[in-house]
Amino acid sequence: MTTTPGDPQQPIWRKSTRSNGQAMCVEVATNLPATVLVRDSKDPAGPALTFSPAGWTSFLSTLTRP
Repeated sequence: MTTTPGDPQQPIWRKSTRSNGQAMCVEVATNLPATVLVRDSKDPAGPALTFSPAGWTSFLSTLTRP
């Protein structure tokens, strides 16, 4: 995703508070309309996965099922 400084559509990335210092994390941006972005925290300039909000919610619920 290409953005310019000050662009209101620029993703705001965050990591889980459970992240550890081993750099094995993903970052998520949920501030964009109708889009959730996920990227590797070790490669912030690399590609990002794109989900719809419903798709992201479904993905997370699948991960948290017992």
